[in-house]
Amino acid sequence: MLLALDIGNTNVTLGVFDGETLKATGRIATEPGRMPDEYGLFLRQLLPMKGVPPESVKAVALCSVVPPLTQTFVDLCKTYFGTAPLVVGAGVKTGMKVLYDNPRDVGSDRIADAVAAMKLYGVPSIIVDFGTATVFDAVTKDGEYLGGAIAPGVHVAAEALFHRTSQLRRVELARPPAAIGRSTVHSLQSGLVLGYAEMVKGMVARFDKELGGGCKVIATGGLADLIAKEAKVFDAVSPDLTLVGLRLIHELNAG
Repeated sequence: MLLALDIGNTNVTLGVFDGETLKATGRIATEPGRMPDEYGLFLRQLLPMKGVPPESVKAVALCSVVPPLTQTFVDLCKTYFGTAPLVVGAGVKTGMKVLYDNPRDVGSDRIADAVAAMKLYGVPSIIVDFGTATVFDAVTKDGEYLGGAIAPGVHVAAEALFHRTSQLRRVELARPPAAIGRSTVHSLQSGLVLGYAEMVKGMVARFDKELGGGCKVIATGGLADLIAKEAKVFDAVSPDLTLVGLRLIHELNAG
C-alpha cells in the first residue's frame, strides 16, 4: 500500500491507497518541534485504528510546505516503514509543466492538487484550496500550471479578528441567518463565511476569464463544503484532492 502525506501548516493529512482505492484517511496536528520518533509512533498507532496494518505500507509519497518537518518525515519513514519516501519537489516528474516565474516557489501541495484536478476533472481548471491560506490555482487548457492567488484562510482571518480587537470573540464558522447580522456572532459569521464566498466567486470569475472560459472549478481543503454551499461556483468538492495527486505523482515516478 501507498502512504500519502500532505504536511501543511496546520495539519498533516494522511491517506493510504490500495492501488487507486483510498482505504483510509486521517489528520494529526502539525508540530515542527516534534521528533521523528514522536511522529513515527503517532502514525504506527493511528494506522491500525484506521484498519491499516503498518507493515502493509510499502511506499510513501509526501508533499510539505513546512521545511523543518520534511526531513523529520523522511527519517521516520525510513525508520518506521522501511522505505525512503518520494518527496514532491524539484526534479520529481509530475507530468505538468509549471509556468511560474520561478517554479521552485510553487508549493508542492499546489502541484499535487493541479495534477489530480487535471486527471479527475479535465482542463482548463481552477482549484480553490481552503486551508491555512485560501489558495487559488489555475491549470491551462494545455495542462500547464499557470499560477494562482493566495489569501488569508478563513480560520486565520477569524483568529486575527479575535486577537487584534477588544470586543470580538471566536465564533463557530457557520452560515448566518442573513447577510445583515443582527448580533456580533452573526455579523462575524456573515463576514467570514458569506464574505469569503463572495471573494471566491469574484476570483473564480477573474480566473475563468483569464483562462479563456469553460473552466472546471474544484474545491478542496477543510472548509470546502461550507464555502462551496454559499459560493455556488464549484463543479466538484474533492476533500482528498492533494492525496490523489500524490498517488498520481508517485505512480509517474515508480520504477
